[in-house]
Amino acid sequence: MISNLQDSLNLLSKMTPARAWNASKVLTSYYVSKMRKKPAQKGLPISIAFEPTTSCNLRCPECPSGLRSFTRPTGMLQEEVFKQTIDELQKTLLYLTFYFQGEPYLHPQFLDMVKYASDRGIYTATSTNAHYLNDKNARKTIESGLDRLIISVDGTTQETYQSYRIGGKLDKVLEGTRNLIEWKKKLKSKTPHVVFQFLVVKPNEHQIEEVKQLAKEIGVDKVGLKTAQIYDYANGSPLIPTIDKYSRYRQQSDGTYKIKNGLGNHCWKMWHSCVITWDGLVVPCCFDKDAHHRLGSVQQQSFKELWQGEKYQRFRRLLLKSRSEIEMCKNCTEGTKVWG
Repeated sequence: MISNLQDSLNLLSKMTPARAWNASKVLTSYYVSKMRKKPAQKGLPISIAFEPTTSCNLRCPECPSGLRSFTRPTGMLQEEVFKQTIDELQKTLLYLTFYFQGEPYLHPQFLDMVKYASDRGIYTATSTNAHYLNDKNARKTIESGLDRLIISVDGTTQETYQSYRIGGKLDKVLEGTRNLIEWKKKLKSKTPHVVFQFLVVKPNEHQIEEVKQLAKEIGVDKVGLKTAQIYDYANGSPLIPTIDKYSRYRQQSDGTYKIKNGLGNHCWKMWHSCVITWDGLVVPCCFDKDAHHRLGSVQQQSFKELWQGEKYQRFRRLLLKSRSEIEMCKNCTEGTKVWG
């Protein structure tokens, strides 16, 4: 689709000489570390994710926010903490995701923070359940400069949708999407790139073609089919799809399930990105949902000190030596790919 090409060109337009040089240092560091089995870290992250809040209006069954199962506190990101970190990283940071756990639009200053990053030439993206995309928020989203908006649409009928998005209303999601598309047209904006994300689980796998048609009718730019992470997958789950290519897990001869991917002693994410929780904690990646691996806090030290500090290097060292010892890595399907 032309719009997908536009999104790629938009991302490339954010690449400055300083960001390109930083990316080359990070990439080189990753391959040197992988080859030597010893962490070397030059440069700063190419991408980070900021968590606006852990609060959420839905009760999705495989989500800590939905299950209200966090051991860490629920709260809202302080705008000053966000700005301080962006000010430090803006010259080298290319991609910023406003999402980890929770629903971003529940944060009162969420779109103001998007605009702050967008005004500094950083590519911005978020993921939402779209229940708060009323007319006012839809317009403000366009005006914020947000580059990519992922909307969770896990069913084309209310019955199927609510089987996973418990407490959600599909008509609210579609209304919000239409509000956004309408304001894009009114303001003659090419952004955000709107993606319908369809989390493929057994109850909705029969609606894959239907969601593609729905996206086309509304004017959504892309449909992304995502495999579901199941926490307790060993003995199977009613959510594991029957269509093999959409499942992260494979059934074995004894009836139990095993994750498909191998667990190599390397991870690109540990060199090019990280996640910052609402209260400023830096954790390795999005698989550390309860922030068990706390590598520092942007409220207590500069990001550069933290990124190249002993805690981070110790974690990278463990990963290069024995990734299988890190519990959160055992359910990972992403980190081993460069640019993944």
